[in-house]
Order: sequence, then structure tokens, then C-alpha cells
Amino acid sequence: MNLTPEQVIAANKANLETLMGLTNKAFAGVEQLIELNIATAKAALSDTQQQTQAMLSVKDAQELLALQASLFQPLAEKVVAYNRELYEIASGTGSHFTANAEGHLAEAQKAFNAMVDNAAKNAPAGSDAAVAAFKTAINAGNNALESVQKAVKQASDVAHANLKTLTDSALQQAGSAAKKSTRKR
Repeated sequence: MNLTPEQVIAANKANLETLMGLTNKAFAGVEQLIELNIATAKAALSDTQQQTQAMLSVKDAQELLALQASLFQPLAEKVVAYNRELYEIASGTGSHFTANAEGHLAEAQKAFNAMVDNAAKNAPAGSDAAVAAFKTAINAGNNALESVQKAVKQASDVAHANLKTLTDSALQQAGSAAKKSTRKR
């Protein structure tokens, strides 16, 4: 199979466009991460200022304990929200890269299968069994690859579900701890 200069140029152009698209997506993910961190830092600074002013207006230990208890739940919720947004940014960027890779893999598989079919047509007489065995091996490899892709997708879904469960549990425990703290007074 000989490639023409036009085919090589077209392939290089497509690869460059893919690289630029992936680079832009990576930068967009970094930009989202920076925006998230800046917003979080601003909110933390504002919260610290408000909490400091509230602590300076406390008159006794009971009031201080009540103030501390009231700050615990919102802090836990903010940490969970930050982690959730961080996960969404990473997941969104990663899924874009995965989808792109799967698309290129599918194209490569089609091209390889076409090349095998072309080679089979031009194979010498009597090589039908060898060609059939080769095609069977290719199909088995493709099936194994699809199984791995499905397993990775399932593992990703399980990890996402576990993260949700963990954050919900953390919020419930933070709420329980805050309630217990206010009851002790």
C-alpha cells in the first residue's frame, strides 16, 4: 500500500487539527480550574473576614461555641462543592480526550480492516485458511479492546457514584456533628 503525497499531507493536516483541538480543550480545562480556584479564594477571604468580625463580637464562651458550630456545616458544604466542581472539570476534560482517542481508534481499525481485506483479495490461491485465521485474530483483538473500553467506562461510572456517596455522607456527618455541638451547650 503506497501513500501519495496528498494523502500524507491530508493525514498530517488532520493530526495537526486534532492536536490543536486537544490543546485548546486542555487549556480550557486549566482556565476553568484557575477560575474555580480564584472564586474559591475570594469566597474564603470574604468568609474569613465575616467570621473574624463575628468572633470579635462574641461576648462569652457559649456564644463562641455556638458560632463555631454554625461555621462547621457551611464549611463542609463548600469543601464538597469545590471538590465536586473540580471533579466535573477533570471529568469533562478527560472525557473529551477519551472520546477523541476512541474516534481515532475506530478510524484506525477501519483502515486496518480495509488493508487486510485488500491483502486478502490479492493473496495467492490456497491461502484462504491463513487469511481467515488472521481475520479471526483481528476480530478477537477488537472484541477484547471493546471489552476493556466497557470495563473502563463501568469503573469510571462506579468511581463517580462512589464520589457522590462519599460527599453525601460527608455532608450528613458534618450536619450531625454541628447538631451535636449545638446540643452540648
